[in-house]
Amino acid sequence: MTQTGHKALLGASAVVLTMVAGAASAQSCTTKIGAVLPTSVDWGRPIAETAQFVVEQVNAAGGVAGCEVEMVLRDSQVDPKVGVDAAKALVDLDGVQVLLGAVSSGVSMPILTSVTVPSKVMQMSCCSSSTAFTQLAAEQKTDGLWFRTFATTGVQAAVGAKVAADEGYGSVAVLYKNDDWGQDLANLIVSDLEALGIEVTASVAINDGQPSYRAEVTSALAGNPDALYLGLYPNEGTAAVREWLSLGGTQNMIMANSLKSEEFRDNVGLQYLGSAIGTDTASPRVDSAAAFVEMYKEKFGSEPSGPGLANSYDATMIALLAMEAAGKDATGPEIAAQVARVTDPEGTPVTADGEGFAKAREILGQGGSVMYQGATGNVRFDANGDVSAPAVLWSFAEEGVEERSYISLDEVDAFIASLK
Repeated sequence: MTQTGHKALLGASAVVLTMVAGAASAQSCTTKIGAVLPTSVDWGRPIAETAQFVVEQVNAAGGVAGCEVEMVLRDSQVDPKVGVDAAKALVDLDGVQVLLGAVSSGVSMPILTSVTVPSKVMQMSCCSSSTAFTQLAAEQKTDGLWFRTFATTGVQAAVGAKVAADEGYGSVAVLYKNDDWGQDLANLIVSDLEALGIEVTASVAINDGQPSYRAEVTSALAGNPDALYLGLYPNEGTAAVREWLSLGGTQNMIMANSLKSEEFRDNVGLQYLGSAIGTDTASPRVDSAAAFVEMYKEKFGSEPSGPGLANSYDATMIALLAMEAAGKDATGPEIAAQVARVTDPEGTPVTADGEGFAKAREILGQGGSVMYQGATGNVRFDANGDVSAPAVLWSFAEEGVEERSYISLDEVDAFIASLK
């Protein structure tokens, strides 16, 4: 798509959005979609706002199956118990058949196993990466109800190991969050580092809510590593890194995307993060991804620089497209069965906006299928509900986050293959 095309698309989207009140008033029913997202943390709010933006666009384009969409949002607080309670309320009280969430794998997993699968509700996550979901799906324990638009932890671990090798680090210590996501990431990064001949001097779990992490940091420091790998979230990450630096630890740090947070940067201090390199999955360099960036800037007045924003957009839009394809009053399994139809590589291409949704509705209504071209490209789910993705390296700057380099999907896949 040309720049002119982008502008035209934005203009069309703006016109559609101005029609939201009229479109909503014409709809005589409401359909609910649930969301369990961490709105109480700074990096979680934009993820929820992006999902709500999709709902607004779809409602402006006529809603889903003739009904206005209401996204019922509950805060997970990045806490498994809170997340499960929130999901139960959405399923039992609000009667949702589709649940967006959660962000942390440690929250998404208990929701999946104790709420959505038993209740036969489709779950679509923007930001859960643990390979434990792949295993669960492969064992046919997700009943085809689980999808995620975020690549597995294996991508971030491999890219983190690549950073260590490229920077010439001979030894690395690992600090990881003691939950499903962190344990998975730690196991993978240790394996990948060792495959490259890099010594892992220590791999230390960090638990939430401790008054001090001095013991854990001291253990990680014992081997005097060249660098520190951080698989943590901002709260415990801030406390652990402060301890690390105060005890003389190196400023050579490799960070998972969970630390792509201005809160973390500001609380640690940018002056201590000059040698820190972050990793993240990325959208491919395609027109639909570029169009999303422009649309996001138009809506929110800033770049979509936080973690999971493009993934949140696609997770929400694909879920709503599947609901449209399944029809009014469809059940979770019926909606899940339509995901392949709205992400069909042989289907008619549709754009990631209200105009694209309206076009998809027409095609689906005629019995056709569509190829959703989204913020993360042409999304493809495998048999386990997984996607693959390119990657980026990033660093902190005075005004947010700066991209250092882009690693294509072919390069990512080739590097992962070389580790094996």
